[in-house]
Amino acid sequence: MKVWFVRHGETAKNREKLLQGRSNAPLNKAGEAQAEKVREYFVSQGIYFDIVFSSPLIRAVQTAQIITGENKEIQTDARLLEMDYGPYEGISLENPPPEIIRFFSDFVHNPAPDGMESLAQVTRRLGDFLEDIKEEPAENILITTHAIAMKGALEYLTPGSSGSYWSKYIGTCAVYSADYDGQTWSVPDEKFTLVHEPGV
Repeated sequence: MKVWFVRHGETAKNREKLLQGRSNAPLNKAGEAQAEKVREYFVSQGIYFDIVFSSPLIRAVQTAQIITGENKEIQTDARLLEMDYGPYEGISLENPPPEIIRFFSDFVHNPAPDGMESLAQVTRRLGDFLEDIKEEPAENILITTHAIAMKGALEYLTPGSSGSYWSKYIGTCAVYSADYDGQTWSVPDEKFTLVHEPGV
């Protein structure tokens, strides 16, 4: 079984450089175009999805709809939500408070500010989700989610990474993959490699 992780396409809040978190902003035109490019990529590779999971937030659901077609059933799961930024939801990333600068400069060694979800909690819920889908009768599974949520999946799937993936940049509509052989998870070349990124 191969699992394909896709970050949602761009929204107005992404363009405005706001900490979007769990706010329910839809895709903008650029985001729709990004998702369409991802759809074209999968079609060109002959990849079609047996099961589709998405974060409940509209930008992730819209991304899944564009990639797979609106008639495909999309199962939403709250464990695929973006990190809960608590009181920092919606702040400008162009002039963030010092504690956010500190946290984002070194996710591993600087704990999340008060009121935010911890990285351990993000990793745990993504790991729980991945364990639950292992027995799905599918060859290809699509998961549309968010940047920090994807990093939580990365950390779960590569426990020897020592937290190095938290600082990895994941662009809008970036595509990553992982494999499950019925017993263990694996990632390409022993690392979580970017498969495709459409750009803006």
